[in-house]
Amino acid sequence: MNKDWKKSIVLFLTSQTISLFGTSLVQYAIMWHITLETQSGVMMTISIICGFLPTFLLSPFAGVWADRYNRKSLIALADSFIALSTLILAILFYLGHGSIWLLFAASAVRAFGSAVQTPAVNAFIPQLVPEEKLTKVNAANGSIQSMVTLLSPMVSGALLTLARIEVIFLIDVVTAAAAVFILVVFLHVEPHAKALEKQESSYFTDMKEGIKYIKEHEFLKVYFAFLAVFYVLFAPAAFLTPLQTARTFGDDVWRLTALEVVFSVGMMLGGIFMAYWGGFKNKIHTMTLSCFAVGGCTVALGIVPDFWVYIFFMGLFGVVMPMLNTPAMVLLQERVEGNYMGRVFSILSMISSIMMPFGMLVFGPLSDFIKIEWLLIGTGILDIVLTFFFMNNKVLIGAGNPIIKTDFQ
Repeated sequence: MNKDWKKSIVLFLTSQTISLFGTSLVQYAIMWHITLETQSGVMMTISIICGFLPTFLLSPFAGVWADRYNRKSLIALADSFIALSTLILAILFYLGHGSIWLLFAASAVRAFGSAVQTPAVNAFIPQLVPEEKLTKVNAANGSIQSMVTLLSPMVSGALLTLARIEVIFLIDVVTAAAAVFILVVFLHVEPHAKALEKQESSYFTDMKEGIKYIKEHEFLKVYFAFLAVFYVLFAPAAFLTPLQTARTFGDDVWRLTALEVVFSVGMMLGGIFMAYWGGFKNKIHTMTLSCFAVGGCTVALGIVPDFWVYIFFMGLFGVVMPMLNTPAMVLLQERVEGNYMGRVFSILSMISSIMMPFGMLVFGPLSDFIKIEWLLIGTGILDIVLTFFFMNNKVLIGAGNPIIKTDFQ
Protein backbone atom coordinates (compact mmCIF):
# COMPACT_ATOMS: atom_id res chain seq x y z
CA MET A 1 0.00 0.00 0.00
CA ASN A 2 1.25 3.45 -0.93
CA LYS A 3 2.18 5.30 2.30
CA ASP A 4 1.16 8.61 0.76
CA TRP A 5 -2.24 7.19 -0.16
CA LYS A 6 -4.21 10.37 0.51
CA LYS A 7 -2.26 12.32 -2.10
CA SER A 8 -2.58 9.45 -4.57
CA ILE A 9 -6.34 9.07 -4.18
CA VAL A 10 -6.85 12.85 -4.46
CA LEU A 11 -4.87 12.94 -7.73
CA PHE A 12 -6.71 9.90 -9.09
CA LEU A 13 -10.18 11.18 -8.18
CA THR A 14 -9.31 14.61 -9.61
CA SER A 15 -8.33 13.00 -12.90
CA GLN A 16 -11.48 10.87 -12.97
CA THR A 17 -13.70 13.82 -12.05
CA ILE A 18 -12.38 15.94 -14.92
CA SER A 19 -12.82 13.04 -17.32
CA LEU A 20 -16.31 12.31 -16.02
CA PHE A 21 -17.41 15.92 -16.50
CA GLY A 22 -16.63 15.85 -20.22
CA THR A 23 -18.10 12.38 -20.63
CA SER A 24 -21.31 13.43 -18.87
CA LEU A 25 -21.69 16.47 -21.10
CA VAL A 26 -21.58 14.24 -24.17
CA GLN A 27 -23.88 11.58 -22.72
CA TYR A 28 -26.56 14.12 -21.80
CA ALA A 29 -26.22 15.89 -25.13
CA ILE A 30 -26.67 12.64 -27.06
CA MET A 31 -29.55 11.42 -24.87
CA TRP A 32 -31.47 14.68 -24.99
CA HIS A 33 -30.86 15.15 -28.72
CA ILE A 34 -32.35 11.71 -29.41
CA THR A 35 -35.20 12.21 -26.91
CA LEU A 36 -36.27 15.61 -28.25
CA GLU A 37 -35.79 14.72 -31.92
CA THR A 38 -37.62 11.38 -31.87
CA GLN A 39 -39.66 11.02 -28.62
CA SER A 40 -39.54 7.30 -29.43
CA GLY A 41 -39.11 4.44 -27.00
CA VAL A 42 -37.64 2.31 -29.81
CA MET A 43 -34.99 4.91 -30.61
CA MET A 44 -34.16 5.27 -26.92
CA THR A 45 -33.79 1.48 -26.72
CA ILE A 46 -31.41 1.43 -29.70
CA SER A 47 -29.37 4.17 -28.06
CA ILE A 48 -29.12 2.26 -24.78
CA ILE A 49 -28.16 -0.98 -26.53
CA CYS A 50 -25.44 0.82 -28.53
CA GLY A 51 -24.04 2.13 -25.28
CA PHE A 52 -24.08 -1.19 -23.44
CA LEU A 53 -23.58 -4.02 -25.96
CA PRO A 54 -19.89 -3.21 -26.65
CA THR A 55 -19.27 -3.29 -22.90
CA PHE A 56 -20.76 -6.76 -22.71
CA LEU A 57 -18.66 -8.01 -25.62
CA LEU A 58 -15.36 -6.56 -24.45
CA SER A 59 -15.69 -6.94 -20.66
CA PRO A 60 -14.27 -10.52 -20.45
CA PHE A 61 -11.06 -9.35 -22.14
CA ALA A 62 -11.01 -6.03 -20.28
CA GLY A 63 -11.12 -7.84 -16.94
CA VAL A 64 -8.16 -10.01 -17.91
CA TRP A 65 -6.24 -6.91 -19.03
CA ALA A 66 -7.02 -5.16 -15.73
CA ASP A 67 -5.45 -8.08 -13.86
CA ARG A 68 -2.50 -8.69 -16.23
CA TYR A 69 -1.34 -5.15 -16.92
CA ASN A 70 -0.74 -1.82 -15.19
CA ARG A 71 -4.21 -0.54 -14.35
CA LYS A 72 -3.19 3.11 -14.39
CA SER A 73 -1.91 2.74 -17.96
CA LEU A 74 -5.11 1.01 -19.06
CA ILE A 75 -7.23 3.84 -17.65
CA ALA A 76 -5.11 6.45 -19.49
CA LEU A 77 -5.28 4.52 -22.77
CA ALA A 78 -9.06 4.07 -22.47
CA ASP A 79 -9.57 7.79 -21.81
CA SER A 80 -7.40 8.64 -24.82
CA PHE A 81 -9.35 6.27 -27.07
CA ILE A 82 -12.68 7.82 -26.01
CA ALA A 83 -11.29 11.33 -26.63
CA LEU A 84 -10.08 10.40 -30.12
CA SER A 85 -13.44 8.90 -31.09
CA THR A 86 -15.23 11.99 -29.78
CA LEU A 87 -12.91 14.27 -31.77
CA ILE A 88 -13.76 12.37 -34.96
CA LEU A 89 -17.47 12.68 -34.10
CA ALA A 90 -17.12 16.46 -33.63
CA ILE A 91 -15.37 16.82 -37.00
CA LEU A 92 -18.08 14.81 -38.79
CA PHE A 93 -20.85 16.90 -37.24
CA TYR A 94 -19.00 20.12 -38.10
CA LEU A 95 -18.74 18.99 -41.73
CA GLY A 96 -22.50 18.42 -41.85
CA HIS A 97 -22.56 14.62 -41.62
CA GLY A 98 -24.40 14.49 -38.29
CA SER A 99 -27.35 12.12 -37.86
CA ILE A 100 -29.11 10.06 -35.20
CA TRP A 101 -27.43 6.91 -36.52
CA LEU A 102 -24.00 8.50 -36.27
CA LEU A 103 -24.75 9.22 -32.59
CA PHE A 104 -25.66 5.55 -32.14
CA ALA A 105 -22.32 4.53 -33.69
CA ALA A 106 -20.40 7.03 -31.56
CA SER A 107 -22.07 5.73 -28.40
CA ALA A 108 -20.97 2.21 -29.33
CA VAL A 109 -17.36 3.22 -30.01
CA ARG A 110 -17.13 5.23 -26.77
CA ALA A 111 -18.55 2.24 -24.91
CA PHE A 112 -15.56 0.12 -25.97
CA GLY A 113 -13.30 2.57 -24.15
CA SER A 114 -15.54 2.55 -21.08
CA ALA A 115 -15.51 -1.26 -21.08
CA VAL A 116 -11.74 -1.22 -20.62
CA GLN A 117 -11.77 1.66 -18.15
CA THR A 118 -14.48 0.54 -15.70
CA PRO A 119 -12.98 -2.71 -14.31
CA ALA A 120 -9.55 -1.10 -14.23
CA VAL A 121 -10.83 1.86 -12.17
CA ASN A 122 -12.78 -0.32 -9.73
CA ALA A 123 -9.79 -2.63 -9.24
CA PHE A 124 -7.31 0.28 -9.02
CA ILE A 125 -8.93 2.06 -6.05
CA PRO A 126 -8.09 -0.74 -3.53
CA GLN A 127 -4.45 -0.41 -4.66
CA LEU A 128 -4.48 3.20 -3.46
CA VAL A 129 -6.66 3.07 -0.34
CA PRO A 130 -6.34 1.10 2.93
CA GLU A 131 -9.11 -1.48 3.26
CA GLU A 132 -10.69 0.17 6.31
CA LYS A 133 -11.07 3.43 4.33
CA LEU A 134 -12.77 1.92 1.27
CA THR A 135 -16.37 2.66 2.33
CA LYS A 136 -15.69 6.33 3.06
CA VAL A 137 -13.57 6.82 -0.08
CA ASN A 138 -16.14 5.14 -2.33
CA ALA A 139 -18.93 7.17 -0.76
CA ALA A 140 -16.93 10.40 -1.15
CA ASN A 141 -16.18 9.46 -4.76
CA GLY A 142 -19.88 8.88 -5.31
CA SER A 143 -20.65 12.36 -3.97
CA ILE A 144 -18.04 13.92 -6.23
CA GLN A 145 -19.46 12.10 -9.24
CA SER A 146 -22.95 13.25 -8.27
CA MET A 147 -21.72 16.84 -8.05
CA VAL A 148 -20.33 16.49 -11.57
CA THR A 149 -23.60 15.05 -12.85
CA LEU A 150 -25.38 17.91 -11.07
CA LEU A 151 -23.37 20.48 -13.03
CA SER A 152 -23.03 18.66 -16.35
CA PRO A 153 -26.76 18.55 -17.32
CA MET A 154 -27.07 22.27 -16.62
CA VAL A 155 -23.96 23.04 -18.65
CA SER A 156 -24.98 20.60 -21.39
CA GLY A 157 -28.51 22.05 -21.55
CA ALA A 158 -27.15 25.61 -21.73
CA LEU A 159 -24.66 24.67 -24.45
CA LEU A 160 -27.32 22.87 -26.49
CA THR A 161 -29.40 26.05 -26.34
CA LEU A 162 -26.55 28.42 -27.21
CA ALA A 163 -24.22 26.38 -29.43
CA ARG A 164 -23.99 23.43 -31.77
CA ILE A 165 -23.65 19.95 -30.33
CA GLU A 166 -20.09 19.54 -31.63
CA VAL A 167 -18.94 22.21 -29.15
CA ILE A 168 -19.85 19.78 -26.36
CA PHE A 169 -17.91 17.03 -28.12
CA LEU A 170 -14.79 19.22 -28.24
CA ILE A 171 -15.07 20.07 -24.53
CA ASP A 172 -14.99 16.34 -23.79
CA VAL A 173 -11.78 16.00 -25.80
CA VAL A 174 -10.11 18.76 -23.75
CA THR A 175 -11.22 17.34 -20.38
CA ALA A 176 -10.02 13.85 -21.35
CA ALA A 177 -6.60 15.23 -22.31
CA ALA A 178 -6.34 17.03 -18.95
CA ALA A 179 -7.36 13.88 -17.06
CA VAL A 180 -4.77 11.74 -18.83
CA PHE A 181 -2.07 14.36 -18.20
CA ILE A 182 -2.73 14.31 -14.42
CA LEU A 183 -2.78 10.52 -14.37
CA VAL A 184 0.43 10.04 -16.32
CA VAL A 185 2.55 12.94 -15.01
CA PHE A 186 1.58 13.30 -11.35
CA LEU A 187 0.25 9.93 -10.11
CA HIS A 188 3.04 7.47 -9.35
CA VAL A 189 1.83 4.08 -8.13
CA GLU A 190 3.50 0.68 -8.31
CA PRO A 191 1.57 -1.84 -10.44
CA HIS A 192 -0.19 -4.65 -8.58
CA ALA A 193 1.59 -7.98 -8.07
CA LYS A 194 0.24 -9.88 -11.08
CA ALA A 195 1.13 -7.02 -13.47
CA LEU A 196 4.78 -7.35 -12.40
CA GLU A 197 4.89 -11.07 -13.13
CA LYS A 198 5.76 -12.63 -16.47
CA GLN A 199 2.44 -13.53 -18.09
CA GLU A 200 2.84 -17.15 -19.12
CA SER A 201 -0.83 -18.12 -19.36
CA SER A 202 -3.08 -17.16 -22.30
CA TYR A 203 -5.92 -14.64 -22.17
CA PHE A 204 -8.49 -17.41 -22.34
CA THR A 205 -6.80 -19.34 -19.53
CA ASP A 206 -6.93 -16.26 -17.31
CA MET A 207 -10.54 -15.72 -18.33
CA LYS A 208 -11.43 -19.30 -17.38
CA GLU A 209 -9.63 -18.91 -14.06
CA GLY A 210 -11.72 -15.82 -13.33
CA ILE A 211 -14.96 -17.66 -14.09
CA LYS A 212 -13.78 -20.61 -11.97
CA TYR A 213 -13.02 -18.21 -9.11
CA ILE A 214 -16.60 -16.90 -9.21
CA LYS A 215 -18.07 -20.42 -9.42
CA GLU A 216 -16.10 -21.49 -6.35
CA HIS A 217 -17.57 -18.68 -4.22
CA GLU A 218 -21.27 -19.09 -3.51
CA PHE A 219 -21.54 -15.47 -2.38
CA LEU A 220 -20.47 -14.15 -5.80
CA LYS A 221 -22.90 -16.42 -7.67
CA VAL A 222 -25.90 -15.41 -5.55
CA TYR A 223 -24.84 -11.76 -5.47
CA PHE A 224 -24.52 -11.50 -9.25
CA ALA A 225 -27.84 -13.31 -9.75
CA PHE A 226 -29.58 -10.74 -7.53
CA LEU A 227 -27.93 -7.83 -9.35
CA ALA A 228 -28.93 -9.28 -12.74
CA VAL A 229 -32.63 -9.26 -11.79
CA PHE A 230 -32.33 -5.84 -10.15
CA TYR A 231 -30.77 -4.30 -13.29
CA VAL A 232 -33.65 -5.54 -15.46
CA LEU A 233 -36.24 -4.05 -13.11
CA PHE A 234 -34.23 -0.83 -12.76
CA ALA A 235 -34.21 -0.13 -16.52
CA PRO A 236 -37.52 1.84 -16.78
CA ALA A 237 -36.63 4.16 -13.88
CA ALA A 238 -33.11 4.67 -15.22
CA PHE A 239 -33.88 5.28 -18.88
CA LEU A 240 -37.57 5.95 -19.48
CA THR A 241 -38.14 8.78 -16.98
CA PRO A 242 -36.83 11.47 -19.42
CA LEU A 243 -39.24 10.14 -22.06
CA GLN A 244 -42.04 10.02 -19.49
CA THR A 245 -41.30 13.62 -18.53
CA ALA A 246 -41.38 14.76 -22.17
CA ARG A 247 -44.68 12.99 -22.82
CA THR A 248 -46.49 13.75 -19.57
CA PHE A 249 -45.20 17.12 -18.38
CA GLY A 250 -43.77 18.73 -21.54
CA ASP A 251 -40.73 18.39 -23.80
CA ASP A 252 -38.92 21.51 -22.55
CA VAL A 253 -35.17 21.12 -22.10
CA TRP A 254 -35.41 22.74 -18.64
CA ARG A 255 -37.64 19.90 -17.42
CA LEU A 256 -35.13 17.28 -18.52
CA THR A 257 -32.37 19.35 -16.94
CA ALA A 258 -34.33 19.66 -13.67
CA LEU A 259 -34.84 15.90 -13.65
CA GLU A 260 -31.11 15.18 -13.83
CA VAL A 261 -30.12 18.02 -11.50
CA VAL A 262 -32.48 16.95 -8.71
CA PHE A 263 -31.43 13.30 -9.00
CA SER A 264 -27.76 14.35 -8.88
CA VAL A 265 -28.34 16.55 -5.82
CA GLY A 266 -29.98 13.57 -4.14
CA MET A 267 -27.04 11.32 -5.07
CA MET A 268 -24.58 13.89 -3.75
CA LEU A 269 -26.40 14.23 -0.43
CA GLY A 270 -26.78 10.47 -0.17
CA GLY A 271 -23.06 10.00 -0.79
CA ILE A 272 -22.17 12.56 1.87
CA PHE A 273 -24.51 10.80 4.29
CA MET A 274 -22.93 7.41 3.50
CA ALA A 275 -19.41 8.83 3.94
CA TYR A 276 -20.44 10.08 7.39
CA TRP A 277 -22.59 7.11 8.46
CA GLY A 278 -20.84 4.20 6.74
CA GLY A 279 -23.96 2.04 6.70
CA PHE A 280 -25.08 -0.79 8.96
CA LYS A 281 -22.47 -3.18 10.31
CA ASN A 282 -23.76 -5.75 7.80
CA LYS A 283 -23.49 -4.25 4.31
CA ILE A 284 -26.35 -6.39 3.00
CA HIS A 285 -28.70 -4.74 5.51
CA THR A 286 -27.76 -1.33 4.09
CA MET A 287 -28.37 -2.55 0.54
CA THR A 288 -31.71 -4.08 1.58
CA LEU A 289 -32.94 -0.76 2.96
CA SER A 290 -31.90 0.98 -0.25
CA CYS A 291 -33.54 -1.62 -2.52
CA PHE A 292 -36.82 -1.29 -0.64
CA ALA A 293 -36.68 2.52 -0.96
CA VAL A 294 -35.80 2.27 -4.67
CA GLY A 295 -38.90 0.13 -5.24
CA GLY A 296 -41.06 2.61 -3.33
CA CYS A 297 -39.72 5.60 -5.25
CA THR A 298 -40.21 3.80 -8.59
CA VAL A 299 -43.87 3.17 -7.75
CA ALA A 300 -44.26 6.81 -6.69
CA LEU A 301 -42.82 8.05 -10.02
CA GLY A 302 -45.56 6.11 -11.77
CA ILE A 303 -48.35 7.53 -9.61
CA VAL A 304 -47.77 11.24 -8.94
CA PRO A 305 -49.56 13.57 -11.40
CA ASP A 306 -47.72 16.80 -10.53
CA PHE A 307 -44.27 17.58 -11.95
CA TRP A 308 -42.92 19.12 -8.73
CA VAL A 309 -44.01 16.14 -6.63
CA TYR A 310 -42.45 13.95 -9.31
CA ILE A 311 -39.21 15.91 -8.94
CA PHE A 312 -39.30 15.39 -5.16
CA PHE A 313 -39.43 11.60 -5.52
CA MET A 314 -36.68 11.73 -8.15
CA GLY A 315 -34.52 13.54 -5.59
CA LEU A 316 -35.37 10.97 -2.92
CA PHE A 317 -34.50 8.26 -5.45
CA GLY A 318 -31.06 9.85 -5.76
CA VAL A 319 -30.55 9.99 -1.98
CA VAL A 320 -31.07 6.24 -1.49
CA MET A 321 -28.92 5.09 -4.45
CA PRO A 322 -25.53 5.57 -2.68
CA MET A 323 -26.87 3.34 0.10
CA LEU A 324 -26.93 0.59 -2.54
CA ASN A 325 -23.96 1.48 -4.75
CA THR A 326 -21.38 2.12 -2.02
CA PRO A 327 -21.74 -1.12 0.00
CA ALA A 328 -22.20 -3.09 -3.24
CA MET A 329 -18.83 -1.84 -4.50
CA VAL A 330 -16.98 -2.13 -1.19
CA LEU A 331 -18.29 -5.66 -0.65
CA LEU A 332 -16.50 -6.81 -3.80
CA GLN A 333 -13.38 -4.74 -3.15
CA GLU A 334 -13.06 -6.32 0.31
CA ARG A 335 -14.06 -9.88 -0.53
CA VAL A 336 -12.30 -10.49 -3.84
CA GLU A 337 -8.61 -11.39 -4.04
CA GLY A 338 -6.57 -8.56 -5.60
CA ASN A 339 -5.27 -10.55 -8.58
CA TYR A 340 -8.84 -11.51 -9.56
CA MET A 341 -10.47 -8.15 -8.96
CA GLY A 342 -10.34 -6.95 -12.57
CA ARG A 343 -11.99 -10.12 -13.85
CA VAL A 344 -14.70 -10.08 -11.17
CA PHE A 345 -15.52 -6.43 -11.89
CA SER A 346 -15.58 -7.21 -15.62
CA ILE A 347 -18.24 -9.86 -14.97
CA LEU A 348 -20.19 -7.25 -13.02
CA SER A 349 -19.86 -4.91 -16.02
CA MET A 350 -21.09 -7.69 -18.31
CA ILE A 351 -24.13 -8.25 -16.12
CA SER A 352 -25.07 -4.57 -16.01
CA SER A 353 -24.29 -4.08 -19.72
CA ILE A 354 -26.55 -6.93 -20.82
CA MET A 355 -29.34 -6.94 -18.23
CA MET A 356 -30.18 -3.22 -18.35
CA PRO A 357 -30.37 -3.20 -22.17
CA PHE A 358 -32.41 -6.41 -21.92
CA GLY A 359 -34.75 -4.52 -19.63
CA MET A 360 -34.92 -1.71 -22.20
CA LEU A 361 -35.42 -4.25 -24.98
CA VAL A 362 -38.53 -5.36 -23.09
CA PHE A 363 -39.78 -2.09 -21.61
CA GLY A 364 -38.61 0.36 -24.30
CA PRO A 365 -40.89 -0.89 -27.11
CA LEU A 366 -43.66 -1.48 -24.55
CA SER A 367 -43.47 2.21 -23.65
CA ASP A 368 -44.82 3.04 -27.13
CA PHE A 369 -47.97 1.02 -26.36
CA ILE A 370 -48.28 1.05 -22.56
CA LYS A 371 -48.03 4.18 -20.43
CA ILE A 372 -44.61 4.47 -18.81
CA GLU A 373 -46.40 5.14 -15.51
CA TRP A 374 -47.73 1.56 -15.50
CA LEU A 375 -44.28 0.16 -16.28
CA LEU A 376 -42.81 2.08 -13.33
CA ILE A 377 -45.52 0.89 -10.94
CA GLY A 378 -45.08 -2.74 -12.01
CA THR A 379 -41.26 -2.79 -11.81
CA GLY A 380 -41.33 -0.89 -8.50
CA ILE A 381 -43.58 -3.53 -6.93
CA LEU A 382 -41.31 -6.29 -8.24
CA ASP A 383 -38.29 -4.45 -6.76
CA ILE A 384 -39.96 -4.57 -3.35
CA VAL A 385 -40.72 -8.29 -3.75
CA LEU A 386 -37.07 -8.91 -4.76
CA THR A 387 -35.93 -7.11 -1.60
CA PHE A 388 -37.61 -9.71 0.62
CA PHE A 389 -35.71 -12.52 -1.13
CA PHE A 390 -32.50 -10.51 -0.81
CA MET A 391 -32.86 -9.85 2.93
CA ASN A 392 -33.60 -13.50 3.73
CA ASN A 393 -30.70 -15.06 1.82
CA LYS A 394 -28.28 -16.58 4.35
CA VAL A 395 -25.32 -16.60 1.95
CA LEU A 396 -25.61 -12.86 1.28
CA ILE A 397 -26.23 -12.00 4.93
CA GLY A 398 -23.13 -13.99 5.90
CA ALA A 399 -21.01 -12.23 3.28
CA GLY A 400 -22.26 -8.82 4.43
CA ASN A 401 -20.83 -9.28 7.92
CA PRO A 402 -17.45 -7.69 8.77
CA ILE A 403 -14.79 -9.34 6.64
CA ILE A 404 -12.99 -12.51 7.64
CA LYS A 405 -9.88 -12.39 5.48
CA THR A 406 -9.42 -16.15 5.31
CA ASP A 407 -12.65 -16.52 3.33
CA PHE A 408 -11.50 -14.72 0.20
CA GLN A 409 -8.06 -13.30 0.69
